[in-house]
Amino acid sequence: MMEAEVKSDYRAVWKDAEELSVLTFSLNGETFAIEAVIVQEILDLLPETNVPGSLPFVGSVINFRGKVIPLADIRVAFGMEPGNVTIDSRIVVTGLELDGETTLIGIRTDKVYEVTQLLQSASEPPPIIGMRWRPDYVQALVKRGGEFIIIPNLQAIFSSQRAGAARATA
Repeated sequence: MMEAEVKSDYRAVWKDAEELSVLTFSLNGETFAIEAVIVQEILDLLPETNVPGSLPFVGSVINFRGKVIPLADIRVAFGMEPGNVTIDSRIVVTGLELDGETTLIGIRTDKVYEVTQLLQSASEPPPIIGMRWRPDYVQALVKRGGEFIIIPNLQAIFSSQRAGAARATA
C-alpha cells in the first residue's frame, strides 16, 4: 500500500508531461531540484532575524521586498548537518501552496546551479527501503549523467514541519 502512495506522488510531479523545468541546487553535496514555476527569485544571502522558540527547520525570517517571510533550511528535514555559509550560498524564494493559499518561503541553499529540463523517462519513485531520508519527503529521483537529482516533496516537508510545530506549542 505504501508503495502505491509513493508512486502516485511520483507521477504527480510530472503532470502528464515528458519534461519538467526545474531549478537545480546543492545541499551538503547532494543535487536537488524544484519546479522552476514556483521560484519567485534567487537572492544572495540577506540579514536574518532569528525567531525565539521556533523550530530549527524555520528558525529565522528575512525581509523580501518589504514582506517578512520564513527562511527554511530543508537540510534539517532531511537530517543533514547544517551547511556552512559560503560565497556561493543563496536563498531561493518560492511560492508554495499551503492550506489553499500561496505562501512565500525562502529556502537556504549551498549553491544554485541552473534551470534545466528533467526527463520523466529518467525518473523513478524513491525506494521504500534503503534510503536515509523519509520516502515521503522525496517526490522523485532523476538520473542524469552519473548522478541522481532529488526532487523534494516540499508539500510533505512543510506540512509535516508545521504539524510538528503545532504539536510543540500545544
